Amino acid sequence: MIFIDACFKKSTPYTPIWMMRQAGRYLPEYMQVRKQAGDFLSLCKDYKKASEVSLQPVEILGVDAAIIFSDILVVPLEMGMHLRFEKGEGPVFKDPISSIEDLKKLDTQNAHKKLNYVYDALKLTREKLPKDKALIGFCGSPWTIATYMIEGGGSKNYAKCKKMLYQNPELLHLILSSLTEVLKLYLEEQIKAGANAIQIFDSWASALECNEFFNFSFNYMLEISNFIKNKYPNIPVILFPKGISGYLDKIKGNFDVFGVDWSTPLELARDKLSHKYTLQGNMEPCRLYDKNSIKESVDQILQIMKNKAHIFNLGHGILPDIPVENAKYFIKLVQESSAK
Repeated sequence: MIFIDACFKKSTPYTPIWMMRQAGRYLPEYMQVRKQAGDFLSLCKDYKKASEVSLQPVEILGVDAAIIFSDILVVPLEMGMHLRFEKGEGPVFKDPISSIEDLKKLDTQNAHKKLNYVYDALKLTREKLPKDKALIGFCGSPWTIATYMIEGGGSKNYAKCKKMLYQNPELLHLILSSLTEVLKLYLEEQIKAGANAIQIFDSWASALECNEFFNFSFNYMLEISNFIKNKYPNIPVILFPKGISGYLDKIKGNFDVFGVDWSTPLELARDKLSHKYTLQGNMEPCRLYDKNSIKESVDQILQIMKNKAHIFNLGHGILPDIPVENAKYFIKLVQESSAK
């Protein structure tokens, strides 16, 4: 698989490419399946439909890897938290965690056993996916998942989480440790079900100042990565902490690919990290609105990463109103330009 080879810094005939949120609302085919499923969580829990939408970008766009369709918040959901998705508001937890008593109510022992719909979707997708295409499993970082569990949903300032971080760091560490143990077992089950690679998303890494990022986020991501790499050395692990360009000097650990968000200069990430890791990223997603802007960025990124291990991706998820024609143009352009 060209994607897996690139993860391990092996030479590839061209730069492999996939897109974060590639199974999603910009595809009319996805919208049809979503309509049949009803709400978002129902689609996550219907393993046949989840598999169908996971395969769509491979079939329609020709990307080099599928990522399983799911959500990072199915983990706290199966730990026992009440989750709903509100239109225009995103995920909402009815009873956020604010105490050790709240944490003790959650099922940290068996949560990974209740996520069979994710494993079934992975199995089915791996069966149907062409042999040369990789299948990516994923989870959120403990810090990112914890922000939702503590804030009760999305947040602009993470005030409740940060209040806990500075006033009661012991409690926050307990929450993060509990999540870390669940996520290790969850990712192991994903690998057993057919995932060829794992990505850990730390969407809210940039909410933390440097020391706190390493203490409350990155160290827990590394603990998960160490667990996976020790048991499954042939499974590449991708870490994607978003918005931490100022902390790149201190990034080290046992993982294979570092995801670069679009706000981080790729030259900076290349100079600091490419001797240790394959880099993934980092085109600005809004460039997909315009073909000339796509070409300009693709040429620039390929030039920056010339002779370096690289997986092409957006620097964050594809937006819902991107024309499918532009997405197809982007994928083909990367594959053909990098093959020359």
